[in-house]
Amino acid sequence: MTEARSPTSATGAPIACDLFCAVIDNFGDIGVCWRLARQLAHEHGWQVRLFVDDLHAFQKLCPTLDTDRATQSVEGVLVEHWHAPAHAGDTLQIADVVIEAFACELPPVYVAAMAARTRKPVWLNLEYLSAEDWVADFHLRPSPHPRYALSKHFFFPGLGPGTGGVLKERTLDAERLAFERSANARETWWRNATGGPPPGPETTVISLFAYENPAIAPLLEQWRDGGKPVFLLVPEGRISGALARFFGVPAFGAGSQATRGALHAQALAFTEQRGYDPLLWASDLNFVRGEDSFVRAQWAARPFVWHIYPQADDAHLPKLDAALAHYGSTLPEAPRAALERFWHAWNGRGAPDWADFAQHLPACRARASGWAGEMARVGDLAGNLAEFAKSQLK
Repeated sequence: MTEARSPTSATGAPIACDLFCAVIDNFGDIGVCWRLARQLAHEHGWQVRLFVDDLHAFQKLCPTLDTDRATQSVEGVLVEHWHAPAHAGDTLQIADVVIEAFACELPPVYVAAMAARTRKPVWLNLEYLSAEDWVADFHLRPSPHPRYALSKHFFFPGLGPGTGGVLKERTLDAERLAFERSANARETWWRNATGGPPPGPETTVISLFAYENPAIAPLLEQWRDGGKPVFLLVPEGRISGALARFFGVPAFGAGSQATRGALHAQALAFTEQRGYDPLLWASDLNFVRGEDSFVRAQWAARPFVWHIYPQADDAHLPKLDAALAHYGSTLPEAPRAALERFWHAWNGRGAPDWADFAQHLPACRARASGWAGEMARVGDLAGNLAEFAKSQLK
């Protein structure tokens, strides 16, 4: 066992960080961890080692990853295939900062080695994002280990002051503004993504990224029968079957197109992380799901509709309402109520009413820009985490 891969900040050398990620479902876990790992490496100069148990899910977001290699360097991050819960790398090394993402359990041998280290590492449990008020009370609370002289701090992402914030790269706003201000950039994106030019200003462009949802079919019908054209951009995935059934085709995979009434739909290939943001910027309204795309939609400064990950006994609905309370706090009463009705319907409470919601999109657009500014004042998650870790390493 070695004490650490690199000295701590006391010597001026880079901080070494181990980040453990177990891919539970979909791409949210690895999506968040991959963003965090890159930010800590690129923006804070940390030496980051990322343990991932499912390299195939990871490769969807990072095509350069080689799923056959146990250890590899990708974009300045050392990626280790986490073979089993007890596995801690081929060579046991203990970092200065250890992050277990979303309550995945560290290998027992690794925890024992942490306790044996002369200078104990900073141990963080990165929690799931929640907008609920209690998050600020529990953010950064320590939890002593029952056997070892170690304490783990709970790091809670959140939307308000007193939380860890959410992930945001330093260059993200500048990249979005450059895209918005460049007709050539937008034209190029549309032709690469769809094979054609962007639609005219009379068309509402909507990106649709969701879990399986019974509300999809009635919403597609409303867009089909509406008086204003809708151009629907659908990343290939879990709702592709619903689109195929609606349009009466065998499949709706990447490259598929179909038109019914006022609705034109285009299926897009699944994209790596950096390719997703321009899709949000190119759209007038974004339907997003889970955590990672939910966060990116907020930084896109566009109206959005959130499909929260469903939990047993509707445990997810208070989290949905907490996010609505933050996001809709400054909206006038009518658009705020319409937003709540539509979000609730999209998450299984009621039926979606597109005409009711669409009339308030201008107010939602104004709110989306202001909300991104409010979130920025909380600070970005990687920066907040790095500052806390450094304060504990002094």
